[in-house]
Amino acid sequence: MRIYNTLTRKKEEFVPLEEGRVKMYVCGPTVYNLIHIGNARPMIVFDTFRRYMEYRGYDVNYVSNFTDVDDKIIKKANEEGVDSSVISERYIEECKKDMAAMNVKPATTHPKATEEIDGMLEMIGTLIEKGYAYVAGDGTVYFRTRLFKDYGKLSHKNLDDLQGGMRSLLVSGEDQKEDPLDFVLWKPRKEGEPYWESPWCEGRPGWHIECSVMSKKYLGEQIDIHAGGEDLIFPHHENEIAQSEAANGREFAHYWMHNGFLNIDNKKMSKSEGNFFTVREIGEQYDLQVLRFFMLSAHYRSPLNFSRELMEAAKNGLERIRTCAQNLKFLSENNKAQELTGEEKENLAKAQAFVDKFNDAMDDDFNTADALSAVFELVKFANSTAGEVSSRAYAKALLDILLTLTDVCGLIVLKEEELLDGDIEAKIAQRQAARKARDFAKADAIRKELLDQGIILEDTREGVKWRRA
Repeated sequence: MRIYNTLTRKKEEFVPLEEGRVKMYVCGPTVYNLIHIGNARPMIVFDTFRRYMEYRGYDVNYVSNFTDVDDKIIKKANEEGVDSSVISERYIEECKKDMAAMNVKPATTHPKATEEIDGMLEMIGTLIEKGYAYVAGDGTVYFRTRLFKDYGKLSHKNLDDLQGGMRSLLVSGEDQKEDPLDFVLWKPRKEGEPYWESPWCEGRPGWHIECSVMSKKYLGEQIDIHAGGEDLIFPHHENEIAQSEAANGREFAHYWMHNGFLNIDNKKMSKSEGNFFTVREIGEQYDLQVLRFFMLSAHYRSPLNFSRELMEAAKNGLERIRTCAQNLKFLSENNKAQELTGEEKENLAKAQAFVDKFNDAMDDDFNTADALSAVFELVKFANSTAGEVSSRAYAKALLDILLTLTDVCGLIVLKEEELLDGDIEAKIAQRQAARKARDFAKADAIRKELLDQGIILEDTREGVKWRRA
């Protein structure tokens, strides 16, 4: 298996730190609103990567955080007159609903920044002790960027040319910096902001320190893979490397994976352009499995253009696979012949070539576009060789192969028979009764039962609303 490593700018053979195990950290969203389809791309891409690694026999410890303290969260909280935790918890739950609708598996651990403050204080203290960080007059703690000799090794930027790229990190007290390139580890509180006690001042962490600390706590000082969108390469991931390696004295992550940008109708996604779409909005028009299929139809490192035409093409492509799966299921349950014939055994041997092609594509820097091409070749082969005269065993064997490969992609191609609206309402009523009786375990079980059948519940002030995934 070969992975393109942003750090070295070349494909490298994947060799895990520990045989049979993968430690992987993926930067998660800042939870101040519903996630948009740009957020969805890394969620889908790296969830699929995780699924493939598990399919190949690896035990994957997959950590993806929620940034739940941030200027945007605080701004929204102040506008609504509530604590910032109300905003972050609301949108963490909404994010989880959208992830479930896209069939993104929950991470092994989903840490929240606000629950890891003690670890951040400890790492910042270590950096100060080692001379990599210093405290300014107002209690702001800065990292001495130039002291970390390898700074710029991920983004491949020259340190002397970086000052312009750091402007987005300017904060009050900027004139206290020893060097314009130094970045914030801890900053003083402002009126109306959440804050924590620290040896330096009442305040809150800088953004970059969060991921360094959460990765270390849940995966250890050294990890196999760190991943996220390419917009995070600089300064976020560059600063993570500096903090982690300065504090821990060893390489942070061996492989760095970054997905390409998502454009809308060949333009950058922007509210001002009127081309900004949340996952929830797309889910009102399409089965979100179509969105997932669309995201995997291009190589993860390539820019991807979103348009209605391309979504319709993805919808049609996914429907071809689903139709094949349904036909194979019907044949496996209803055909008269039971046992494999000699010709069918030969055909199953031929079908293995599509599995090999799928695996080869995924092994080559996770090329989902070519992997899906192999799935379509399998569909064409199944359509031409399985019919009314074939055996149940043959149809079932082809179906198993198809379901295995589509499951690696996180694509649900065989849906259980849909619940009727009345059945859904009855289940919701049972859940409400359980909640009223404070039987929260039963209420949660009913929610999960409905979710497993593609029904997403939303608890609102007006009552429970539901929609099909």
